[in-house]
Amino acid sequence: MSADHVHPVNFDPADPGHDPHDHSDHEHRAVRLGIGGPVGSGKTALTAALCRALGGSVNLAVVTNDIYTTEDADFLRAAGVLDVDRIEAVQTGACPHTAIRDDITANLDAVELLEHRFPGLELVIIESGGDNLTAVFSRGLVDRQIFVVDVAGGDKVPRKGGPGVTTADLLVINKTDLAPMVGADLGVMTADAHRMRGELPVISQSLVDTPDAPAVADWVRAQLRTLAAVS
Repeated sequence: MSADHVHPVNFDPADPGHDPHDHSDHEHRAVRLGIGGPVGSGKTALTAALCRALGGSVNLAVVTNDIYTTEDADFLRAAGVLDVDRIEAVQTGACPHTAIRDDITANLDAVELLEHRFPGLELVIIESGGDNLTAVFSRGLVDRQIFVVDVAGGDKVPRKGGPGVTTADLLVINKTDLAPMVGADLGVMTADAHRMRGELPVISQSLVDTPDAPAVADWVRAQLRTLAAVS
Protein backbone atom coordinates (compact mmCIF):
# COMPACT_ATOMS: atom_id res chain seq x y z
CA MET A 1 0.00 0.00 0.00
CA SER A 2 1.42 3.41 -0.91
CA ALA A 3 0.94 6.66 0.95
CA ASP A 4 -1.31 7.77 -1.93
CA HIS A 5 -3.87 5.19 -0.86
CA VAL A 6 -4.00 6.24 2.78
CA HIS A 7 -6.94 8.27 4.02
CA PRO A 8 -6.05 9.76 7.44
CA VAL A 9 -8.88 10.61 9.78
CA ASN A 10 -9.26 12.40 13.09
CA PHE A 11 -9.62 9.19 15.08
CA ASP A 12 -10.54 9.16 18.76
CA PRO A 13 -10.59 5.52 19.94
CA ALA A 14 -12.50 6.52 23.05
CA ASP A 15 -15.40 7.55 20.79
CA PRO A 16 -16.50 4.71 18.48
CA GLY A 17 -18.26 7.25 16.31
CA HIS A 18 -14.86 8.43 15.08
CA ASP A 19 -13.85 4.96 13.86
CA PRO A 20 -14.12 5.14 10.05
CA HIS A 21 -14.94 1.42 9.79
CA ASP A 22 -17.85 -0.67 10.95
CA HIS A 23 -17.13 -2.54 14.14
CA SER A 24 -15.91 -6.05 13.52
CA ASP A 25 -18.54 -8.81 13.43
CA HIS A 26 -16.76 -11.99 14.55
CA GLU A 27 -19.57 -14.42 13.72
CA HIS A 28 -18.63 -17.18 11.26
CA ARG A 29 -15.01 -16.10 10.90
CA ALA A 30 -11.71 -16.20 12.75
CA VAL A 31 -11.26 -14.01 15.81
CA ARG A 32 -8.83 -11.19 15.03
CA LEU A 33 -6.35 -10.15 17.71
CA GLY A 34 -4.28 -6.99 17.21
CA ILE A 35 -0.87 -6.54 18.82
CA GLY A 36 0.52 -3.00 18.77
CA GLY A 37 3.09 -0.88 20.55
CA PRO A 38 6.20 1.25 20.10
CA VAL A 39 9.25 0.18 18.11
CA GLY A 40 11.29 -2.40 20.00
CA SER A 41 8.69 -3.12 22.67
CA GLY A 42 8.61 -6.82 21.81
CA LYS A 43 5.53 -7.22 19.62
CA THR A 44 7.09 -9.79 17.29
CA ALA A 45 8.58 -11.75 20.19
CA LEU A 46 5.17 -11.81 21.88
CA THR A 47 3.53 -12.90 18.63
CA ALA A 48 6.05 -15.74 18.34
CA ALA A 49 5.45 -16.73 21.97
CA LEU A 50 1.69 -16.86 21.43
CA CYS A 51 2.15 -18.98 18.33
CA ARG A 52 4.22 -21.44 20.36
CA ALA A 53 1.77 -21.46 23.25
CA LEU A 54 -1.45 -21.68 21.22
CA GLY A 55 -0.44 -23.33 17.97
CA GLY A 56 -0.97 -26.87 19.24
CA SER A 57 -4.58 -26.26 20.29
CA VAL A 58 -5.81 -23.30 18.24
CA ASN A 59 -6.07 -23.12 14.44
CA LEU A 60 -4.26 -19.81 13.96
CA ALA A 61 -2.39 -17.61 11.50
CA VAL A 62 -0.52 -14.30 11.57
CA VAL A 63 -0.48 -11.05 9.59
CA THR A 64 2.51 -8.76 10.13
CA ASN A 65 2.83 -5.07 9.21
CA ASP A 66 6.07 -3.31 8.24
CA ILE A 67 6.52 -0.09 6.32
CA TYR A 68 8.80 -1.23 3.49
CA THR A 69 10.01 -4.73 4.41
CA THR A 70 8.68 -8.14 5.43
CA GLU A 71 11.18 -8.41 8.27
CA ASP A 72 8.74 -9.37 11.03
CA ALA A 73 7.12 -12.05 8.89
CA ASP A 74 10.55 -13.34 7.90
CA PHE A 75 11.55 -13.52 11.58
CA LEU A 76 8.46 -15.58 12.45
CA ARG A 77 8.99 -17.90 9.48
CA ALA A 78 12.64 -18.42 10.39
CA ALA A 79 11.71 -19.08 14.01
CA GLY A 80 9.48 -21.93 12.88
CA VAL A 81 6.60 -20.98 15.19
CA LEU A 82 4.02 -21.68 12.45
CA ASP A 83 3.92 -23.21 9.01
CA VAL A 84 5.23 -20.52 6.65
CA ASP A 85 1.96 -20.47 4.70
CA ARG A 86 0.18 -19.30 7.86
CA ILE A 87 2.15 -16.03 7.94
CA GLU A 88 1.26 -13.13 5.64
CA ALA A 89 3.09 -9.80 5.43
CA VAL A 90 1.57 -6.37 4.75
CA GLN A 91 3.85 -3.54 3.63
CA THR A 92 2.09 -0.39 4.76
CA GLY A 93 4.12 2.14 2.76
CA ALA A 94 3.41 4.73 5.44
CA CYS A 95 3.20 5.06 9.23
CA PRO A 96 1.97 1.73 10.61
CA HIS A 97 -1.19 3.18 12.13
CA THR A 98 -2.52 3.98 8.67
CA ALA A 99 -2.96 0.28 7.84
CA ILE A 100 -4.38 -0.81 11.20
CA ARG A 101 -6.65 2.15 11.84
CA ASP A 102 -7.26 4.49 8.91
CA ASP A 103 -7.28 2.35 5.75
CA ILE A 104 -7.47 -1.27 6.88
CA THR A 105 -8.06 -2.75 3.42
CA ALA A 106 -4.64 -4.42 3.04
CA ASN A 107 -4.96 -6.13 6.41
CA LEU A 108 -8.50 -7.28 5.72
CA ASP A 109 -7.33 -8.71 2.39
CA ALA A 110 -4.50 -10.59 4.14
CA VAL A 111 -6.90 -11.99 6.75
CA GLU A 112 -9.38 -13.09 4.10
CA LEU A 113 -6.58 -14.78 2.13
CA LEU A 114 -5.59 -16.78 5.22
CA GLU A 115 -9.21 -17.71 5.95
CA HIS A 116 -9.60 -18.96 2.40
CA ARG A 117 -6.32 -20.87 2.59
CA PHE A 118 -7.15 -22.48 5.95
CA PRO A 119 -10.87 -23.24 6.34
CA GLY A 120 -11.91 -23.34 9.98
CA LEU A 121 -9.29 -20.80 11.05
CA GLU A 122 -10.03 -19.78 14.65
CA LEU A 123 -7.59 -16.94 15.33
CA VAL A 124 -5.62 -14.43 13.27
CA ILE A 125 -3.01 -12.39 15.11
CA ILE A 126 -2.41 -9.04 13.39
CA GLU A 127 0.87 -7.48 14.44
CA SER A 128 1.25 -3.76 13.84
CA GLY A 129 4.50 -2.17 12.85
CA GLY A 130 6.17 -0.19 15.62
CA ASP A 131 4.39 3.09 16.26
CA ASN A 132 3.60 5.53 19.07
CA LEU A 133 1.24 5.53 22.06
CA THR A 134 -1.72 6.58 19.89
CA ALA A 135 -1.49 3.63 17.50
CA VAL A 136 -4.56 1.52 18.19
CA PHE A 137 -6.47 -0.76 15.83
CA SER A 138 -9.78 0.02 14.20
CA ARG A 139 -12.55 -2.09 15.70
CA GLY A 140 -13.48 -2.82 12.12
CA LEU A 141 -10.24 -4.80 11.88
CA VAL A 142 -9.83 -6.54 15.24
CA ASP A 143 -12.04 -7.97 17.96
CA ARG A 144 -9.47 -7.57 20.73
CA GLN A 145 -6.21 -5.68 20.95
CA ILE A 146 -3.07 -5.93 23.05
CA PHE A 147 -0.76 -2.96 23.51
CA VAL A 148 2.87 -3.70 24.41
CA VAL A 149 5.25 -1.33 26.18
CA ASP A 150 8.65 -2.30 27.51
CA VAL A 151 10.61 -1.53 30.64
CA ALA A 152 13.56 -0.25 28.60
CA GLY A 153 11.39 2.69 27.54
CA GLY A 154 11.37 3.87 31.16
CA ASP A 155 8.86 3.57 33.97
CA LYS A 156 7.26 6.84 32.85
CA VAL A 157 5.63 5.27 29.77
CA PRO A 158 2.32 4.11 31.32
CA ARG A 159 1.61 7.46 32.96
CA LYS A 160 2.13 9.21 29.62
CA GLY A 161 -1.18 7.64 28.65
CA GLY A 162 -2.34 7.73 25.07
CA PRO A 163 -5.00 5.50 23.52
CA GLY A 164 -2.72 2.50 23.29
CA VAL A 165 -2.10 2.48 27.03
CA THR A 166 -5.55 3.54 28.17
CA THR A 167 -7.97 1.77 25.80
CA ALA A 168 -6.39 -1.50 24.61
CA ASP A 169 -8.13 -4.61 25.90
CA LEU A 170 -4.86 -5.74 27.48
CA LEU A 171 -1.69 -3.81 28.31
CA VAL A 172 1.52 -5.84 28.47
CA ILE A 173 4.54 -4.44 30.29
CA ASN A 174 7.34 -6.37 28.61
CA LYS A 175 11.02 -7.11 29.33
CA THR A 176 10.69 -6.90 33.11
CA ASP A 177 14.06 -8.66 33.43
CA LEU A 178 15.71 -5.45 32.19
CA ALA A 179 14.36 -3.28 35.02
CA PRO A 180 17.51 -3.39 37.20
CA MET A 181 19.72 -2.59 34.20
CA VAL A 182 17.78 0.50 33.10
CA GLY A 183 16.82 1.79 36.53
CA ALA A 184 13.08 1.31 35.99
CA ASP A 185 10.79 0.89 39.00
CA LEU A 186 8.39 -1.93 38.16
CA GLY A 187 6.17 -1.08 41.12
CA VAL A 188 5.70 2.48 39.87
CA MET A 189 5.21 1.31 36.28
CA THR A 190 2.55 -1.23 37.24
CA ALA A 191 0.73 1.12 39.60
CA ASP A 192 0.64 3.87 36.97
CA ALA A 193 -0.64 1.41 34.38
CA HIS A 194 -3.53 0.34 36.62
CA ARG A 195 -4.30 3.95 37.48
CA MET A 196 -4.43 4.96 33.82
CA ARG A 197 -6.50 1.93 32.77
CA GLY A 198 -9.04 1.54 35.55
CA GLU A 199 -10.53 -1.97 35.36
CA LEU A 200 -8.75 -2.96 32.15
CA PRO A 201 -6.13 -5.69 32.71
CA VAL A 202 -2.35 -5.31 32.87
CA ILE A 203 0.17 -8.14 32.59
CA SER A 204 3.89 -7.76 33.34
CA GLN A 205 6.20 -10.33 31.80
CA SER A 206 9.68 -11.30 30.72
CA LEU A 207 9.93 -13.57 27.70
CA VAL A 208 13.40 -14.48 28.95
CA ASP A 209 11.85 -15.96 32.08
CA THR A 210 8.60 -17.24 30.52
CA PRO A 211 9.25 -17.78 26.77
CA ASP A 212 5.68 -18.92 26.01
CA ALA A 213 4.01 -15.87 27.62
CA PRO A 214 1.66 -18.05 29.71
CA ALA A 215 -0.34 -15.21 31.29
CA VAL A 216 -1.00 -13.53 27.94
CA ALA A 217 -1.78 -16.88 26.31
CA ASP A 218 -4.34 -17.61 29.06
CA TRP A 219 -5.92 -14.18 28.46
CA VAL A 220 -6.17 -14.92 24.72
CA ARG A 221 -7.80 -18.29 25.41
CA ALA A 222 -10.34 -16.57 27.65
CA GLN A 223 -11.17 -14.07 24.88
CA LEU A 224 -11.66 -16.91 22.40
CA ARG A 225 -14.09 -18.60 24.79
CA THR A 226 -15.98 -15.36 25.41
CA LEU A 227 -16.33 -14.54 21.72
CA ALA A 228 -17.34 -18.10 20.87
CA ALA A 229 -20.07 -17.95 23.50
CA VAL A 230 -21.69 -14.85 21.95
CA SER A 231 -21.35 -15.81 18.28
